[in-house]
Amino acid sequence: MSVLLINPNLVAQRNDPLTTGIVYMPISLAYLAASLRTAGHPVQVLDAYAAAPRQARTQGNFHIYGLSQAKVLAQIAPDTRVVFVYAINLTNHLSTLEMVRAARQAAPQATVVVVENTQAVTAYALTLVAAEFYAAGAHYILTGEPERRAQRLLEALHAGDQQAVRAIDGVGGPDFYNLPAGFMDEAELSSLPFPAWDLFPLEHYWSLGFAHGPLSATRYLPLLTSRGCPYPCGFCVVPATNRQRWRPRSPHNVVDEIEHFQRTLGVSEFHIEDLDPTISDERIRAICAEIIRRGLKITWKIAAGTKVETMLDEETIDQMAAAGCRYISISPETGSPRLLKLMRKPFNLGHAVRLVKRMNQVGIRSQACFVLGYPGETPEDLQMTWDMVRDLTRVGVDEVALFIITPVPGSSIYDQFQGYSNLSELNFSPTWRQDYKALAAFRFRLYASFLLWKLRYHPLKLLSQPFNFLRRNFQTKMEMVPYRALALRWFAR
Repeated sequence: MSVLLINPNLVAQRNDPLTTGIVYMPISLAYLAASLRTAGHPVQVLDAYAAAPRQARTQGNFHIYGLSQAKVLAQIAPDTRVVFVYAINLTNHLSTLEMVRAARQAAPQATVVVVENTQAVTAYALTLVAAEFYAAGAHYILTGEPERRAQRLLEALHAGDQQAVRAIDGVGGPDFYNLPAGFMDEAELSSLPFPAWDLFPLEHYWSLGFAHGPLSATRYLPLLTSRGCPYPCGFCVVPATNRQRWRPRSPHNVVDEIEHFQRTLGVSEFHIEDLDPTISDERIRAICAEIIRRGLKITWKIAAGTKVETMLDEETIDQMAAAGCRYISISPETGSPRLLKLMRKPFNLGHAVRLVKRMNQVGIRSQACFVLGYPGETPEDLQMTWDMVRDLTRVGVDEVALFIITPVPGSSIYDQFQGYSNLSELNFSPTWRQDYKALAAFRFRLYASFLLWKLRYHPLKLLSQPFNFLRRNFQTKMEMVPYRALALRWFAR
């Protein structure tokens, strides 16, 4: 069966180019493409964003980057049998719906399936919003890890066996839904073919000069060294999509992928996009040891964050640095112990301070992420966050990221908010919140204070940032974000 995989256009909020418009390479879609191709299916990929990332159009309060609808329609062959549309991020919901409509228009006989992204905190649980996809013309949603389920779905569709389709776990339609029955274990994850990046316009991603993680090389790729997360954080979709299950790939398999793409594509920088790559301290040390044993000259960065307590001690940090790690993002979320309990997220400040100090000593840049506006937050809680940012800055944290809470479909707080008109408004600058102005003002003051504290405690680091910006050799996201915002503004002019 002829199969088309679609990555939707990038959607950015017009009044917020700093925290929206983040570019994520669709690694789970690349895994799906590789698995289907290995199974013998003729696969094509249409990356509606990366095919034309410098083109933009305006729709209401949003800029939409990538191919126009007319060009998307022109690139979908009428005889395509099955179209998988990747729901990569919540903020791209508008364009994901557009891709569904385009697939139905260009290939009326095709079966259209919307694929859930289970490996990103920026994604969403499709079951809660499936009605919108069905109304746009989708036949099915595919939830859970897609590689094996998509193959079973294609086999059932090829046989014309609707009963078999309705029996596949993780598949839903307008009148049925089956929960995913389980997850792939280490052996299964390590047996998957490497992502099919040859089907994607990599040069277009690389030519942008920015990414999700701080980009300091001309070529980079994302990595998923593990899947899932064991923590039940209330603001996050991942407990719903992964059921608090963490599954690793073997260290040897991870380094095989690094070596393969360094050899075949000349990639020297890798951005780890795992939800929690360091859950096993033993495994992350084994990955480092294998990189060192093979003599691979690479840089790698934990771009999507990890739980700082899972890195046991300074020795782990030393080994990561020796293996090429140059950036680690951690997520304290809040300085308030009371709010951490409400979030159901533990955080050990003392441990974080020790490891951030060590990162500072061995040349690993560090980021600390915080969320503002969690239900029940008080001015006292915000003051504790302020104090924690100051404490972490003193010991050497290189940057902070301050996100205003938005209700992600699938998170436990999803039903506690109202006021937005479409799902693409659910980003980290939710201007529809009644308290948005107050939270945004606090965020601005804290960012400004962070820079002053950094100037006081680590002046050389702060003074080097303009030079990194001008050279486009980004050591932190804070250096890269202004460049990305200016580029997106220019593309949308």
